[in-house]
This record gives sequence, structure tokens and C-alpha cells, in this order.
Amino acid sequence: MGFGQRVGWSVRQPSMEFARYFSASLIALVLDVAVLQISARVLHYLVAASLGFVVGAISSYVLATRWVFRRRRLGEHAPMEFSAFVSIGLVGLGISDLVIFLAVDQWGLSLIGGKLIAAGITFFFNYAIKKRALF
Repeated sequence: MGFGQRVGWSVRQPSMEFARYFSASLIALVLDVAVLQISARVLHYLVAASLGFVVGAISSYVLATRWVFRRRRLGEHAPMEFSAFVSIGLVGLGISDLVIFLAVDQWGLSLIGGKLIAAGITFFFNYAIKKRALF
């Protein structure tokens, strides 16, 4: 009997969880980019990117805790869980802003092009760390 069977996981649970995380991340990315595009009209692009990231992170937290992950290591301590989630998100924000800065100011890419590269990098970073630490 494999480990997954011993702990009561179906073969599909990890893949379904990842698919849900991916879907939730797409929803968060749509909100993030919408806020970025609207905000970038009146704010510096890195401020707009940070604001969009925060909106996306909040929606990601709600979806992660309500729909994506079945098991929550800190579920009974929601303020601590949210603080850890935000802390991981802040590291992700730093990575995202660095990639966007490099893409726009150093490589001459568009803001949205830089955002999409940053989103791809932070997606895998956030999933790996959140899965390990929180879920």
C-alpha cells in the first residue's frame, strides 16, 4: 500500500488540488492585472503592480482556504495563518516587482509582458511554499 492510500488520499487528490490552485491563481491574476492596468494610468507602474498583487493575494487567500486546500495546518488559528500567507505573499511580491522592473526597464518589454513573466515565476514559488508551510 502506498503512502497516499495509508493517509486516505485518492490518487486524484493532489492533481485536483493543483488544478484548483491553478484555477484560483488564474482568477487572482485576472483581478491583479485589472487593478494593475487601471492603477497604472495614475500611479507609477511598480506601485500599480504592488496594488494589483495585493488584490490578487487577498482573493487567492479566500479561494485557497475555502476551495483549494482540504487540509489547513493553521486553520484553527486564522490570524496566524493569514499572517503567514501574507508573509509568503510579500516575498512573492518582491520577486514579482523585481521581475517586472527588469522586464520593463532593462529588457524593454511591455508592462503586461513583464507581469505575465512575473506571474509565472511567482505562481510556482507561492504554490511550493504555501503547500509546504500552510496546507
